[in-house]
Amino acid sequence: MNKVNNNQAWWLILPMLLLVAFSAIIPLMTVVNYSVQDVFDAHTRFFTGTEWFREMLNDPTLHAALLRQFAFSLTVLAIEVPLGIGIALIMPRGGWQASAVLILVTMPLLIPWNVVGSIWQIFTRGDIGLMGWSIRELGYGYNITASPVDAWATIILMDVWHWTPLIALLCYSGLRSIPDAYYQAARIDRASRWAVFRYIQLPKLTNVLVIGVLLRFMHSFMIYAEPFVLTGGGPGSSTTFLSQSLVTKAVGQQDLGPSAAFSLIYFLIILLVCWVFYTAIMNMQKDSNKGEA
Repeated sequence: MNKVNNNQAWWLILPMLLLVAFSAIIPLMTVVNYSVQDVFDAHTRFFTGTEWFREMLNDPTLHAALLRQFAFSLTVLAIEVPLGIGIALIMPRGGWQASAVLILVTMPLLIPWNVVGSIWQIFTRGDIGLMGWSIRELGYGYNITASPVDAWATIILMDVWHWTPLIALLCYSGLRSIPDAYYQAARIDRASRWAVFRYIQLPKLTNVLVIGVLLRFMHSFMIYAEPFVLTGGGPGSSTTFLSQSLVTKAVGQQDLGPSAAFSLIYFLIILLVCWVFYTAIMNMQKDSNKGEA
């Protein structure tokens, strides 16, 4: 009996395709259009080709912001991924305790980004903030408005507090999907806790870790609201990341052509690094599977 393929189901995704075209493709094409023009007003513009791209690639201010952005993203990933896995491993697997812990762990994720910055701005003040007052009482002159080290440490701590629960929840869902038969076989073989983690849990977490690492990198690389509210990019420009530099150029200076070129370079950097992360993790998984075989 010949099976008839009904392609009419593709019409079901048409609304989604139209939504993506309206919300992503059309704005992207608009940015591409601005990136090759010198815009004076709504009716006056001149074609510049790749001039703005060359200017942005040779801008030392953006080079410094890019280095700060990579330093921040790699630092928070190095902290949040192991910490999230550790939290997921100690979370209860069932009962009311599991529900209570899930609610507590999820709470930081429910707070809007700009509110997170405001909360930590108050929290770190030396006069009324619990954290700032406590550190100063210990004898350290903590001041995020004057010390780049204090500002960086606070922003990293704030991001770890806000987004580690995402990694923990993803890993927790991955751990819950592991069949009990794996653990029963490990108990029969008298495998150690490290062996269970290395050969059972970690391989099963690879897929969720790919999602977690990519999501966290993309967000940390585009972070804007939290450090802007907390430090305003200071002291000086020590916490001015790429997103704030882009907003300053596009909104503050009204340089539409250069900022459009910069945003496309920004977008391509994120795509490239995400591809590198994805490829590296997938290759690690393949090597692990070959070793087990």
